[in-house]
Amino acid sequence: MFCDQCGSQIQPGQNFCSHCGKAIAAPVEANYPRSGRVQEHVRLLGILWLALSALDGIQGVALYFVANILFNPFTHPDRPAFLHLLLSFVATVLVVKAFAGFATGWGLLRREPWARQVSLVLAFISLFFNIPFGTALGIYTLWVFLPSEAEREYEAVAQARFA
Repeated sequence: MFCDQCGSQIQPGQNFCSHCGKAIAAPVEANYPRSGRVQEHVRLLGILWLALSALDGIQGVALYFVANILFNPFTHPDRPAFLHLLLSFVATVLVVKAFAGFATGWGLLRREPWARQVSLVLAFISLFFNIPFGTALGIYTLWVFLPSEAEREYEAVAQARFA
């Protein structure tokens, strides 16, 4: 470190320049604002929810076609009719969950205020019904959004979007 008036070398902890007597200010440290944990993960969570929802949508549509082609009671009366109903119901649930996941991913990417709550609900659902990818994404979502400070931080991120 050097004196900014005369240029002579200054020892660490020295308060005055020994050559010219100028008072030495404390060294300036650049403190950049550190982004919070939630802010660092929201974009990735949005992208992952969109990807999982695409998989759910593809599975739901494929299951609906299987239910109506292979287990249709009108074209295949020898097959159990309850399988057609069961597979159609599961396909509908998958498609509805895909739409909810797309909305959640879009909301997280746009930092919508409601997206945190919806992603937490979908995370709990995905823990058990989308093994292994949904389970992993559910755990990741819960890890990001469940701590007590995460709600305040997400609200700040959502408010910054409108500023």
